[in-house]
Formats: sequence, C-alpha cells, structure tokens
Amino acid sequence: MRVARQLCPELAWKRSWLGLLRMRSDRLDLEQRLRLKKLFERQPQLQGVYHMKERICRLLCLKHLSKRTCREHIPQLLQEINTLGQSGLEAAQTLAKSLSEWIEQIVRMWRFTRNNGITEGFHRKMKLIQRRAYGFRSFNNYRLRVIAQCG
Repeated sequence: MRVARQLCPELAWKRSWLGLLRMRSDRLDLEQRLRLKKLFERQPQLQGVYHMKERICRLLCLKHLSKRTCREHIPQLLQEINTLGQSGLEAAQTLAKSLSEWIEQIVRMWRFTRNNGITEGFHRKMKLIQRRAYGFRSFNNYRLRVIAQCG
C-alpha cells in the first residue's frame, strides 16, 4: 500500500481504491473487478504494483509442499525480492529487505505447517490475567485463574 501511495498520492484520500488494491484477486466479485479495471485505466502504474503483490501473496500462501516443489518456488521468490529491491521505491526496498531476512522461515512455512499459535495464545491470556490481578499476592489464585481461563 505504501508503494501504491508513493506512485499515486491521491490514493490516500480514496479508501475504496485502497480496499480494492488490498483485496486478493481471487476474492473479488465482478463489480469489484470492473472497478479495479477502471482504476488501472486511470492509474496504469498501479497495475504493475498490484500484479507484483498478487504474485508475492500467491507465493506466501503456499503450504504442504514437497522438497522438490519448494526448490522450484525459491527462485521465483528470490526474483520477486530482487525486483522489489531494484524498483527504486523506498517502501518496496524495505519490503524486499524484510522478505530477504525472513526467506528461511517462508520456505520452512511452505514445507511444514505447524506453528506455535496455541502457545502464544495461552501466553497472551496469562499476561492479561497478570495485568488484571496486579497486586495480588497469592500464586495459587493466579494458577487457578490460568487454569480457569485456559482450560
């Protein structure tokens, strides 16, 4: 979105356009596709940005891949990162740097789908309990609250 705003500053005031650019193309209905097409006719430079976003999102949404398939997709991801880095736009270069720093984790995500979301959720609940129970002295009460909240 920052790249799109750099290319077309009037986007900052057109929230409906931003919503169209944010949405993935496979989730657009017919009316939204027509509005997006009109936007690209008015602002042709946004079409390239949108298609790059779509390619990157498609790569990032991959899951349950074999080793061989992962190896086939790595050059595509590296090419997209390289294109972003050479674009000359500050926001695109920042995104390229972030993606290149996380490349190992992205490839690992393609191959393995397990994550630590459940652990992070319990950790967040325990922090909320601690915040609400500030000043309580009994650890036993804290332990009972965690058990009640987290089951």
